[in-house]
Amino acid sequence: MGSRFHRTLVEESSDTVSIVDEDGVIRYVSPSVEDLLGFEPDELVGEGVYDYQHPQDRAAIAGAIERVVTGDSDEETVEARARRADGSWCWVEARVQDRLDDPDIDGVLINSRDITERRKQDDQFQQLAQEYRTLLRTVDDGIFFVNVETVDGEYEFTFERVSRGYEEQTGLTTDEMRGSTPEEVFGETVGGELREKYSRCADAGEPIGYQEEVPVETGARFWQTNLAPVVTDGTVRKIVGITRDITARVGREQRLEDQKQQLDEFAGVVSHDLRNPLGVAKGRLELLADDIDSKHIRPIRQSLDRMEELISDTLVLARQGEVIAEQTAISVLALLDDCWDGVETEDATLDVEDGLTVEGDERVECRRERGERRRRSVRVHRRQDSLRRSRTVTHTVELHTNVSTDRHTSGFESSRSSTASVTTLTHKSTTATGNAASSPSVVNDTQISTGSVRG
Repeated sequence: MGSRFHRTLVEESSDTVSIVDEDGVIRYVSPSVEDLLGFEPDELVGEGVYDYQHPQDRAAIAGAIERVVTGDSDEETVEARARRADGSWCWVEARVQDRLDDPDIDGVLINSRDITERRKQDDQFQQLAQEYRTLLRTVDDGIFFVNVETVDGEYEFTFERVSRGYEEQTGLTTDEMRGSTPEEVFGETVGGELREKYSRCADAGEPIGYQEEVPVETGARFWQTNLAPVVTDGTVRKIVGITRDITARVGREQRLEDQKQQLDEFAGVVSHDLRNPLGVAKGRLELLADDIDSKHIRPIRQSLDRMEELISDTLVLARQGEVIAEQTAISVLALLDDCWDGVETEDATLDVEDGLTVEGDERVECRRERGERRRRSVRVHRRQDSLRRSRTVTHTVELHTNVSTDRHTSGFESSRSSTASVTTLTHKSTTATGNAASSPSVVNDTQISTGSVRG
């Protein structure tokens, strides 16, 4: 096979073949350069090869040519940017060889191919790798990676690495876990349960989530975990897990359950010990009403009915208590208006200048539409002088907040504390009678307590 055969191979090759002299002047370039750079071969012959290299890459090309010419290297491979005919740049991989002693070539042989897409992918992979490292360093939740292999039809799971958050929450490090099975890290019982969950994720080929109990040295015990399979060529090769320590939350839920049970017991006591004497009192009142006609019968009946209503509301509160969910700012003025509507205030008026707000669960308000007064228990204490000829009424509104540590016990939360279990609004009206100098002042106190327990 002669030189014509080799020339045919070069001219038909998708790679671009160039021959340059020791000074970098192009002596030959194959026709495929038109596909690579958009130039005709004749346009490049006699030109300096460095003129078509990116300024930042020229030193790399010159160094490669120098090393092969001086004999320091038989072959050099360089990735550099080359200028296209339209002025844009593309990445090429150039394989440089010394052929000065070859009479058919008599120069430096350069084989070039376009690697622009590969470089884009490499850049994307590097960016993803950086994001991945940043995620592992900064995220608070625990992240862990599990390698998945299939041996004789059975899954084999080994830990690959864990994040900083995982190490802090569990006390287990990547070095301790890498290459180990769940049983080797957590013991046969807990490790076996983990293996079953990993197998379920691998079989499903899609993400799963669950709550689990995995005690560790840091004291954490309960976790909310999500697993996601990494599928390559239709096979699950890896499982990525994200887990969060919910030990404190589970503890709160258990306390809530205990308190709910106590409320149920309280409801039973209220139902039996209060309804029975109330029923006796109402029955006796009806018998009394049949015997005598008195103006006192109706107020007594109304009071007994009110007592029965309060008992019913208390039972509903005890049996349907809820955990406070989303809290929003609630206007104290609107709250006062609601409370004021439920109090016999005669000719008194309420003026509130302070635009104070408290944090609470607005869902409590929807009870009013259904006529359910259980959203607030109202206690009215009034002392009023019977001698009243003229009245000057002034009002002072005070907001008192009792702090509690359990958010489930109250409907309102002060903006200056973690939780407010009872919010007390005190209304003071001063009544002047006759001559202010000769007659004493009488203070009427109206105290309204709200939000002790939600229904």
